[in-house]
Amino acid sequence: MAEHDLTARMAGQMDCHLVFPLLEFLQERQLYADEEILEAKIRLLGGTNMVDYAMDIHKSLHGTEDVPEDMVKRRTEVVSRLRALDAAAAPIVSFLQSPQLVQELRPDKQYNIHMLQERFQIGPDQIEALYQYAKFQFDCGNYSGAADYLYQYRALCTNSERSLSALWGKLAAEILMQNWDVALEELNRLKEIIDSKNFSSPLNQLQNRIWLMHWSLFIFFNHENGRNGIIDLFFQDRYLNAIQTNAHHLLRYLATAVVVNKRRRNMLKELIKVIQQEQHSYKDPITEFPGMLVC
Repeated sequence: MAEHDLTARMAGQMDCHLVFPLLEFLQERQLYADEEILEAKIRLLGGTNMVDYAMDIHKSLHGTEDVPEDMVKRRTEVVSRLRALDAAAAPIVSFLQSPQLVQELRPDKQYNIHMLQERFQIGPDQIEALYQYAKFQFDCGNYSGAADYLYQYRALCTNSERSLSALWGKLAAEILMQNWDVALEELNRLKEIIDSKNFSSPLNQLQNRIWLMHWSLFIFFNHENGRNGIIDLFFQDRYLNAIQTNAHHLLRYLATAVVVNKRRRNMLKELIKVIQQEQHSYKDPITEFPGMLVC
């Protein structure tokens, strides 16, 4: 089975936090030696602030209570940075924790910014601090807190690129908390932005579609209507083109969704046509299976 494992390919298109569930799956299936998975987790944790988790894995991997000095130093840096961000974001976090004050916010972002500045002395620096604080919370593994702060940040942010980044973070947090209904809403919101005519550039748009499809798999294979969702998304011309351009391996998941979905068997011939067109670039037992059904 390991020869058909796509984890390495998938990981390249995901936030590192989203790779942890993939490694957990491999560990449960015992597809690789435990030592390999634990070492992979430690390497992955190097891109996060979850230092305590990395220390625990190091202890388990090496059978010791001692941890490397660089991990101890890194933990001190993380705690120090968290305290600094907590202080910088404190004014706006305090405001957002008051339901009565939050009710004063309106859909008009410019009004909100002016009101916060005039009445509470909360300006652009504090709003930016909220983003940095939310991102740091996410990197520490506090997905719930990060999701809340990123949601509030997007209600205040007037920078489209920053707002898009916050939405990606919010989507990742909802996926990691397995809030599938909310995650699907964020996925659709993100898709609408990516497909808009004023997106930054065609190349960037293509890459964002590829990211979106990879992240969507967590939702589509857990949501009750997910098998229809993946078919509807992946067969759209712009997304199918993205698969054929730079993500041929996603055909495995599209094939699975079509084969197991009796109500969408009408898509089988279209699926086989696409698979045959791309078989020189990618094929595995799952993409070969649909062809057997019509033989």
